[in-house]
Amino acid sequence: MQEKKNMKQIPKEERPMERCLRYGAQSLTDAELLAVFLHSGTKKKNVLGVARTVLERANGRKGLQALFELCYEELIKIEGIGQVRAVQLLCVAEISKRLWRVEEKERLQFLTPKACAMHYMQQMRHLPREELRVAFLDTRQCLMSDMILSVGTVNASLISVREVLIEALRHQAVHLILVHNHPSGNPMPSKEDIFVTRQVKSGCESVGLELNDHIIIGDNVYYSFRERGNFYNGSKE
Repeated sequence: MQEKKNMKQIPKEERPMERCLRYGAQSLTDAELLAVFLHSGTKKKNVLGVARTVLERANGRKGLQALFELCYEELIKIEGIGQVRAVQLLCVAEISKRLWRVEEKERLQFLTPKACAMHYMQQMRHLPREELRVAFLDTRQCLMSDMILSVGTVNASLISVREVLIEALRHQAVHLILVHNHPSGNPMPSKEDIFVTRQVKSGCESVGLELNDHIIIGDNVYYSFRERGNFYNGSKE
């Protein structure tokens, strides 16, 4: 069925704005929600068409998850999405991330690998590039702070263990957890991931700190070195 170019050609009761007013925002599809936000389309494509293009542009992501993956340069290439709309969409994605974090009002305690993985899942699962972070914990294993060690492929030659240890001591941390994402969605560790884990673990032991775990974030799934029982020997299986 050919898409109507003008929203006026669509029966009023079927238009996103009217459907929202009549049935509530929860009744709208992802494309309709985005269409209400965008408000207008182009001469060649109505606002629903523009919204669908945005949602289909992300590599492998479905629905509104596309907003977490698309960057400014990719958004402005879409017909109907100029500089202002691109910035607005980036801000909407950031607002949704921050709203998710607001729910975590109490100080986070990472007593299990799952607790740590769930905290970082929404922050990192949609990142387009690998990002390696280290979480600093106190004696009760509560999160004190975290920092980004590297962006891009996790490479031992780019990781400064000395910097990690200095920051850990500055925060008076007792425990550390390495966390990084795999944009492919598959959290299985690579040989480089294993080597980095060993390197940081050895450095921590030399100054009396404990590396609790290395958690790899996939697409709504995670891999924990400690949980898999291979934290000490570094085996992949």
